[in-house]
Amino acid sequence: MPPHTVVIGVDSSTQSTKAAFVDAGTGRLLSAGRAPHVVTGEAGARESDPEVWWRALCEAVAAGLKESGVAASAVTGIAVAGQQHGLVVLGPGGRPLRPAMLWNDTRSAPQATALTAALGGAAAWTARTGSVPVAAITASKWQWLRENEPENAAGAVAVRLPHDFLTERLTGAAVTDPGDASGTGWYSTAIGAYDPGVLELLGLDASLLPEVAQTGATRIGSLTAEAADALGLPASIAVAAGTGDNMSAAVGLGLGSAGLLDHPVLSLGTSGTVFAASRNRPASTALSGFAATDGTYLPLACTLNCTLAVDKIAALLGLDREDAVPGGEAVLLPYLGGERTPDLPTAAGLLTGLRHDTTPQQLLGAAYEGAVVTVLRALDELLRACGLDPADPETAARPLRLIGGGARGHAWVETVRRLSGRPVIVPGSGELVALGAAALAAAAATGDDPVAIATGWDIGKEVQLPVVQRDSATWERVGSVLDRAMTPLLGGA
Repeated sequence: MPPHTVVIGVDSSTQSTKAAFVDAGTGRLLSAGRAPHVVTGEAGARESDPEVWWRALCEAVAAGLKESGVAASAVTGIAVAGQQHGLVVLGPGGRPLRPAMLWNDTRSAPQATALTAALGGAAAWTARTGSVPVAAITASKWQWLRENEPENAAGAVAVRLPHDFLTERLTGAAVTDPGDASGTGWYSTAIGAYDPGVLELLGLDASLLPEVAQTGATRIGSLTAEAADALGLPASIAVAAGTGDNMSAAVGLGLGSAGLLDHPVLSLGTSGTVFAASRNRPASTALSGFAATDGTYLPLACTLNCTLAVDKIAALLGLDREDAVPGGEAVLLPYLGGERTPDLPTAAGLLTGLRHDTTPQQLLGAAYEGAVVTVLRALDELLRACGLDPADPETAARPLRLIGGGARGHAWVETVRRLSGRPVIVPGSGELVALGAAALAAAAATGDDPVAIATGWDIGKEVQLPVVQRDSATWERVGSVLDRAMTPLLGGA
């Protein structure tokens, strides 16, 4: 029997769009349509045409609707979760003036440094917005645009994030949510609104920005007639404000005021990300102090180089990604496109510790180790931001939830277990961003709490892996190389 009602959760990521059709009552995944994106750029540039995202959303919804076998009339809600930080600049008619600058575009690193100084330093930014500018943050990209393409900055009639752009195409309403807005650099988690002083510094008129809804589950309208026709869906369905991809994954995991608090998550995808929902407003200059989409906070650290970087090393060595063994004396920091945490936007990969008997399999293992140590060091800072001591035995015993594409890879999972020495949980669903968006859609249709909805869904049995003894020798060896790489940045000799 088909479900009585269906909601659609859209995951518009760097590489593709997924549209998950979910039974609104049980959370059962009925189907997932997919369509690819195109990313272009070199020498630090990473760009996509926002119109490609819209076409991919339409294609993914059409494919998911066909695969699910449900009637379009059964759909009651839709929400978009999008890649964070991307700068979408629109001209008349809501059409992009140029390709969107993506989160992993590092050209704006000099602007990030200048903006940090202009507002009084890292601590001042953290106190006001929750985060310090880096190349990824939208504010840095907007400043880059002002300096390098002033005609496009001056011609902008609207400035959007990727998920804002798609939500506006669905409803005609210019609305964002606190979660994704907190990744711009011009939204203040201290006051829960755009920061007038930061906007003035950026020369950015607040009228160009979308309204901030109360939460990502807020119903902001229904499909326009044009969008309904493009998607093959009823115009009456509820559209939620939506949110950023990390905030949506947190909802899908049941993190927030109606679920788990201060439970760390490690996401292994194009980027390596650690986050947790917390009632504490983060105050660490080493983290992004984001808002969660349900009114709590989402302290987060993101490393730029994760699965794609390690896959590149495997390809260079002519190995399968699962051919890795521990790296031995070799240390490989796979910072192939700069790095975000630590903030090394112009860094390249670094290899040291080679011996005559070093094997290709060890070099691949060293790449895994370099990526995992980088993100686990960020995890320690995250735990401190949640008011927890990483060295405390009770904190160390708190399970680490492992998500993303890497969570399905044996080498990734085992490297995380070996270097963290923590219990690791692999959730039952592999589509947590889309699932979280589906919960936001269900909440928009019903008025219920999205985290409570996701917590009540049966999304598959999670697997808890036993603790293995921490490989302290590898941790210290990789950490020592990383510290030396950071020394010039920290002002050392």
